[in-house]
This record gives sequence, C-alpha cells and structure tokens, in this order.
Amino acid sequence: MDTETDRWIERHVPQKIGEGSPMDIPALRCEVQEQVNPLRMPTGPGHRRVAGEVAGPAAAPSRRSARVRTLAAIPCFNEEIAIGSVVLMARLHADEVLVIDDGCTDGTATVARDAGATVISHGAQMGKGRGIRSALRYAVDHDYGCLVFMDGDGQHNPGEIPLLVEPILTDTADLVIGFRTFDQMPFYRRFGRAVLDVASSNGSSITDSQCGFRALNRTAIDAMLDGLKKDDFSTESEMLRTARENCLRVGEAPINCKYGGDLSTSTKNPISHAIEVLGSIFWLAVERKPLLHIGLPGLAAVLAGIFLLLQFFRGFGETGLVAIEQGMLASLFLIPGTVALIVGLMLALIARLRE
Repeated sequence: MDTETDRWIERHVPQKIGEGSPMDIPALRCEVQEQVNPLRMPTGPGHRRVAGEVAGPAAAPSRRSARVRTLAAIPCFNEEIAIGSVVLMARLHADEVLVIDDGCTDGTATVARDAGATVISHGAQMGKGRGIRSALRYAVDHDYGCLVFMDGDGQHNPGEIPLLVEPILTDTADLVIGFRTFDQMPFYRRFGRAVLDVASSNGSSITDSQCGFRALNRTAIDAMLDGLKKDDFSTESEMLRTARENCLRVGEAPINCKYGGDLSTSTKNPISHAIEVLGSIFWLAVERKPLLHIGLPGLAAVLAGIFLLLQFFRGFGETGLVAIEQGMLASLFLIPGTVALIVGLMLALIARLRE
C-alpha cells in the first residue's frame, strides 16, 4: 500500500513550490443537521444550517429567578436532646441554620454544630430576647432577605417553614406568625395564652401573639433590630408592638405544635412565663407612653382625692365632726396620684430627651 501511495503522489502532486497542480479539488461545504436545543428557538422540520452560522439569541427567559435567601434562627438553652434533628430538618428549607447558644451547660452547641448549623455562643444566659437580637444582627450582616425564628425543643415542625415563608415571598406580609389552634395545647397553656393575647393585642387582630415560630422579611428585620430592647420572653409581644409602630403588615399561618413527648425539653414554667411576660408588657407600655399609662391615671387619682378632700372639709364645716375614714380615703387618692403624675411627667421628659 505504501508503494502504490508513493507512485500516486509522484504522478499528481507538483514537486516544486508554486508549480501548478493538475488536480481540480472542489471547495468543501459542510452541512450539519440542526439539533433541537430547548434553550434556543426550535427549528422547523427539515431545516439545515450551514456550519459556522451563528444561532440567534435565546428566546426563552433565563431559568434563574430572583430568590430570597432564608436564615432559620433557633435560640437555645440546654436543648441537646432535640436540637440535632431540628437543625437537620430546618436545613432542608433554609439556606443556613443559626443556633444561638444562650449559656447552655450541656452539649447543645456541639450537637448543633455537628448537624451543620452555625453556632453563636453568648457565654452566659442572657435571655431569649438577647438571642433574638443576635439573630437579627447576623441576618443583617450576612444580607438575608428572610429570617425564620423557631424553638429548638422539638415543638415546632421545621417542615412547616415554607408555610411561613410563602407570604414573605409573595410580598403579602412583613411579619408572619404561626397560629396554633387551642386543641393542640394543654388546658393550662390555653388559659395563659388567652390572657397574654389580650394583653399583647392592643386592638390588633392577631390571635396567637406568643408563638415563637415566625418569619420576617428584610423590612421587618431592620425594624426589629432597631426597636427590640427586652431580653426576656416578652420579645414576641415586643415584636408586635414594634410592628404596629412601624406600620408593618402582620399575617398568620396555621401550624402544628407538639407539647410533651420525648423531644420536649422546655424548661420554662408556664406560670412564671406568664407573670414575666405580663410584667414586661406593662413596663414596656410605661416606657413607651408614660404620660398615658402613669401620668393620666395619676391625674385621675389626684382629682378624685381633691373631690373627697372637699367633701371632708364640707362635712367638718357643717357638723364640726372629723370624718376620719373620708380623710384617709382622700389621702389614699391624693398621695399616690400626685406621685404617679410627677413620675409620668418625668419619664415623658426623659423619653423626649432621648428622641
């Protein structure tokens, strides 16, 4: 075969550069059958495209759409039993899971970290409100558009995170609170929740003010970071007050809540919890509007005391007898009322100076 090839080359290929060739080689034209590409405009049957021809621009829109990054935050205190499974399930529905170690003395931080969570440790027990603010700061620093709060004791189902996030994604709410039906809760918790709902509602239509399973968009995150001050369990009520002050849209989403069982590690007594929240709600109201909640009742007591004192002097002038009971009653209204009025005025002045 090599000998025959050499003979053919000697007969047909010029031996000198520039010497004409007797071969008449036609120009090659390569054609390829069009292949269907789903990202480009489909081609009609039988159409052929010459090699080198540039395809037109893509007609279909890009598959990447604007997506809100979600952070799931779990404030924890000694919840080693349940935190691992909670983190693993929450990672399926959030871009990152953040566990706030509020002075845990067990292995909560280690278990959460092994499950894939980012852990922030306070070093000492500072309260749930402080943990909430730590999560808010982390969300702002890492540019998250949605923040979901949930408990780490197994009461909240991480599989229901999409239910809370959906109103955020559709821009129908700034703050979404999980709604628990009463039949899910023990009797003593139903009573406490009813009392706290009335104390926290302040005229709003929210029916489950104390549920810790809630989602916030970036507007609400910024508002809460600036507005929340409490470190205790009244932070849920303070969130609602801050939302009203900033005219945020508040919505609710039905959830399932688990009480009791092997994964329940809640260490907060319901009675002490209710007392703590009610006390914080009262002082929060006093701090925000001292004239309304201290000064005005003090003024009413002073007026009532003056009326009783005038009656006391009138009776003494007509009969010459001293009505001791009436005088003591007038004092009980005058003295505390005067103190409350002065305190209300002072607190209002301090609040104005802070502004």
